Amino acid sequence: MDRKYLRENKNSFNIVKGSKIYAKIAEYDDAIFIRDLLIQYDWNLDRIASIVKKEDDYLVLAIIDEKLHLLKKSKTQLNPHEITNLIKKFKRNPNNSAYGLNITKVFDTFVIKKQIAGDEYIFGYYDNLEDAQFVRNILLDNNWNINSFREIEFDDETFTYRVTTVIDDNVYVLGNFKTKNEIDIKNVHEEFLAKISKHKYGLASYPHLDFLKNKIYELEDKFQVKTKDDNWSFDNVNENESILDQVIFNLTPFQQAVLDVIDKDTSFNQIKKSLIRYNSKNFDKKILKNLESLIELNLIEKTDDNYSKINS
Repeated sequence: MDRKYLRENKNSFNIVKGSKIYAKIAEYDDAIFIRDLLIQYDWNLDRIASIVKKEDDYLVLAIIDEKLHLLKKSKTQLNPHEITNLIKKFKRNPNNSAYGLNITKVFDTFVIKKQIAGDEYIFGYYDNLEDAQFVRNILLDNNWNINSFREIEFDDETFTYRVTTVIDDNVYVLGNFKTKNEIDIKNVHEEFLAKISKHKYGLASYPHLDFLKNKIYELEDKFQVKTKDDNWSFDNVNENESILDQVIFNLTPFQQAVLDVIDKDTSFNQIKKSLIRYNSKNFDKKILKNLESLIELNLIEKTDDNYSKINS
């Protein structure tokens, strides 16, 4: 009976009886053990326990989409909460892919997509994988109901809090916090609007906010705050004139922007790449002038052709 009911795939074994696949198991020995378990219980999945003992290991089993899955092998017995979390993780990433279900990466942006009734829907754009997975997990747990999001959500995987908002059926993550007490909603909204403005005017690059560039006034009404940033002022910006002349070079906070992009051994080209969105006359000279002033202020130092923050 060695391989009876087993169908070998490239990286796993299906346990098959008739035309029904009862399980897909990675290791041959585990597949044999689970096949024998199915035979013992007359192929009744409901009779198989969630934890079974195999020699010195505990096998955590779960029925997902009418198939038996081996979620984990453990030397110690798991409690119900741990089993519930394993089931959640498996549902979120059954194929052990890089990002999990429904997340793709387009250039530097993570996108949540899902096919519903033959149509593809996008649920959000994110500049980091953790935010994308956090939103995707809530959508999976709530049957893709976009209205299930609260303003402040707890992430039970990272034990952090995230501020979220829904705009045009897309979910945006506005901030990530270690404790709920440190969340200042007004400040979070101001910083979010400032990010959109900086992206719009080429002062920073946030591609995941592309679709919000022309919604700043609408979002100020939604959040009941004005766009506010410690370094930049966006009041009375004339979009028909040079944004760089209005926002950057007439403001001393440009020194702060240059300082912010310098870490350790940062080249001039790296600094320029981080700051340039619109090429303007004498742009290199203007950056170099600010670099010289930061050196005079003893905030940065130059070694060969690279710049570093003092004590960085």
